Amino acid sequence: MARPESPFVANTYSYIQSLPLSQCLERLSRRGFCDFEVMMYPGHLWPGEVDGAGRAALRRSLAERGLGIIALNMPNIDLNLAAAAREMRSHTVAILRGVVELAADLAVPGVVIGPGKANGLFPEPPERLLPHFLAALDQLLPRARALGVALWVENMPFAFLPRAASLLAVLEGYGFDGLGLVYDAANGYFAGEDLSEALRLIGKRLSLLHLSDTNRDRYRHGPIGSGSVPFAALPPVLEEISYRGPVVLEIISADPDEDLGRAAQMLAAMGWKSSKGSA
Repeated sequence: MARPESPFVANTYSYIQSLPLSQCLERLSRRGFCDFEVMMYPGHLWPGEVDGAGRAALRRSLAERGLGIIALNMPNIDLNLAAAAREMRSHTVAILRGVVELAADLAVPGVVIGPGKANGLFPEPPERLLPHFLAALDQLLPRARALGVALWVENMPFAFLPRAASLLAVLEGYGFDGLGLVYDAANGYFAGEDLSEALRLIGKRLSLLHLSDTNRDRYRHGPIGSGSVPFAALPPVLEEISYRGPVVLEIISADPDEDLGRAAQMLAAMGWKSSKGSA
């Protein structure tokens, strides 16, 4: 008997070091997932490793199997839009431009990016890093808009804009309404935010919602129930702000097949819902 389709979106983070994307999607589709957020990683999916023929073949395969990719998610280990070195900022923008072009070739609605990070031991103040991020947006947004790809900026505790209020203020000040916001509940919780208030604050800017579990003393993206994120309190807030977009399970686990499926069941029991397809 075929598994029922999951209403949640599966992020491929747990598989980036072990499976190329095609095998990963085949594996997760057997678990009932049909919509995905794909992490960019060499050997999993990487712009420079997929030529035009490969992109066309992947797009056909997705359509034939009834699968969808709703977002490509930038790698945040090696790249930095707010780097002190101009060469690293330029390199990061160039790679992200390639990710945007890959998204367009695969008919993926959006690309998730981070604002960049500061030196953890001797950070520059945000007002010195912000112009780097805004300059990157100036370069990336025209290309993304020309290709019909959205850019969605994520809250990250290690970024120089770690909290919802500061990130929202920057996006509002930038002045482009089409620039969306991804709220990651584990990231916000680890950063000390009240998740309900953060979601209310973001409101109409919310394009994607990431879920995983963590504690406040150790940063993780663990299985649902392995930390202290208050998941059950959030569905009424999403209803209050009229969020009808995708809910992405961004879980990093040694047994992701099992933990992604269990997360979907646990969240559904708490009243969580997720739309199908694009944000």
